[in-house]
Amino acid sequence: MTARTTAAATPSQSTTTVGVEEEFLLVDATTRQTAARAADVLARTPALPAGAKVDRELLTTQVEFASGVCTDLDELHGQLLAGRRALVAAAGAEGALVVPSGTPVLAGPVPPLAEGDRFTRISALYGGQVADYQCCGCHVHVGVPDRDTAVAVVNHLRPWLPTLLALSVNSPFAAGRDTGFGSWRMVEQARFPGSGVPPRFGSAAEHDAAVARLAECGVLVDEAMTFWLARPSPRYPTVEVRAADAAVTAADAVLQAGLTRALVDAALADLAAGREAPALDDQVLAAAVWSAARHGLGGPGVDPWRGVPVPAADLLRRLVEHVSYDGPVWSVVAGGTGADRQRRAADGGPVAVVDALAAACISAPDGGNPRR
Repeated sequence: MTARTTAAATPSQSTTTVGVEEEFLLVDATTRQTAARAADVLARTPALPAGAKVDRELLTTQVEFASGVCTDLDELHGQLLAGRRALVAAAGAEGALVVPSGTPVLAGPVPPLAEGDRFTRISALYGGQVADYQCCGCHVHVGVPDRDTAVAVVNHLRPWLPTLLALSVNSPFAAGRDTGFGSWRMVEQARFPGSGVPPRFGSAAEHDAAVARLAECGVLVDEAMTFWLARPSPRYPTVEVRAADAAVTAADAVLQAGLTRALVDAALADLAAGREAPALDDQVLAAAVWSAARHGLGGPGVDPWRGVPVPAADLLRRLVEHVSYDGPVWSVVAGGTGADRQRRAADGGPVAVVDALAAACISAPDGGNPRR
């Protein structure tokens, strides 16, 4: 996924490449509890769009769909819907539902680990911290020319990562109870070393040295593992942004991808003009992430530049204005965050929440696609 951008492009004009990895939970169709059926579901998955794939996650209650490389958000939306439909069909044949939630609404027994040497090493290092870590996110990859550019772009993304999280919150429940947070996934993830907004690095070499140091200290399995919300991808020529909870609908995932790509385009334009990223207080950024996880878009946020409380919705407006985004942000947001939707469904109890999420997984509201 490579691209060169010398001026900020509106989302409808951007040719920067983008791809999305979506993580999902599998639940038993009868009990609505998480079900360890990933291997059987993946084995049944039918044909996927060109370049797309499905894969395992750490625990056997989770599956992942990764889109191919796209330049057009309509194409991305189509791929995400196709991937979701393929997984839903395969899961149905195994008596399971595909649930797009950042954390399980109703957890079943502690699931087995997926097979694989790296998963075994992760389990050995983190022990009980990952024994029941059934958290799912929506990861966006955006193409960049090289790793030094990727690091410089991530520096520009730092103040916007909490707002991308606030937009995406979709994990208010844990073990059937409302945690009071919009994103309990982010609370769970914060327990890992080096989580949250990444430090500001001056080069790829400086970034790589910092990651190698953490691995040498014994808190990362290897240098391909970090828990920061954005990073140069260790596998692709991309910036990988991992702020978002699992998206309820494909339209939600495309909005996250569109805004992320627009932020990368804006960062590339800033770099081309010689504008460096601002130096921000790491503790204020941590406060902004916590506030976004707690309140989503419906409450206070933290202004990363001034270190003061502001409405979270104002920060989203500032992001949209910053990138001149011309996609349908407010029509998608009008239905509330995923956490809002889960809580509305909760009037019918936890089972109703699971059913609402499973039904929404392959829905395409208004028959269409969030264009641009």
